[in-house]
Amino acid sequence: MATDKNKTGAAKATAEKAPKAEKAAKKPSASKSGYTPRLQMAYEKDIRPSMQKQFNYKNGMEIPKLDKIVINMGVGENVNDSKTIQAAVNELGLITGQKAMITKSKKAIAGFKLREGLPIGCKVTLRKQRMYEFLDRLINTALPRVRDFRGVPHKSFDGRGNYALGLKEQIVFPEINYDKIDQIRGMDIIICTTAKTDNEAKSLLAAMNMPFVK
Repeated sequence: MATDKNKTGAAKATAEKAPKAEKAAKKPSASKSGYTPRLQMAYEKDIRPSMQKQFNYKNGMEIPKLDKIVINMGVGENVNDSKTIQAAVNELGLITGQKAMITKSKKAIAGFKLREGLPIGCKVTLRKQRMYEFLDRLINTALPRVRDFRGVPHKSFDGRGNYALGLKEQIVFPEINYDKIDQIRGMDIIICTTAKTDNEAKSLLAAMNMPFVK
């Protein structure tokens, strides 16, 4: 009888541990390593409290934060060249650390010899850690390498707390080897925040060292 009770108790213990083991297995590897991007740490430790004091937010959920970053890269007149499209996808993947998605035309435009559904470029949407890592590299590495750079404009907000920025050359990112590219490509970068006003969004990006024109 004692042996049967022991077996029953062991079976219950195993059953209780199983769901816990499943939850642990589902956790992402980033959380296990405890890695947090430098810019994200700065936001949590310094920028967030500073903004709460500056705008007198009563609820911590009101404090603006980064939501996502969308990067678009077009191929110009080479829409019929599959190799050019693939080169753009590869380069954007190197820059962002995430596989790019091919974008296609929504309608046909005869003047541009554009058919509906034709691949015209690629895009990536970054969130969480990759979003902070990309913005950190953009601000501290890529933008200072832009020729005759004097700062980014103040007036590129959309009225809803989002900021749009254009780069003429992908080679400002150190991940791109100039000797291996087939052509110079530009890109559009949209930084989306949870800020309700442009003023709040600008204060958030300025606190992250976004180099606005003085």
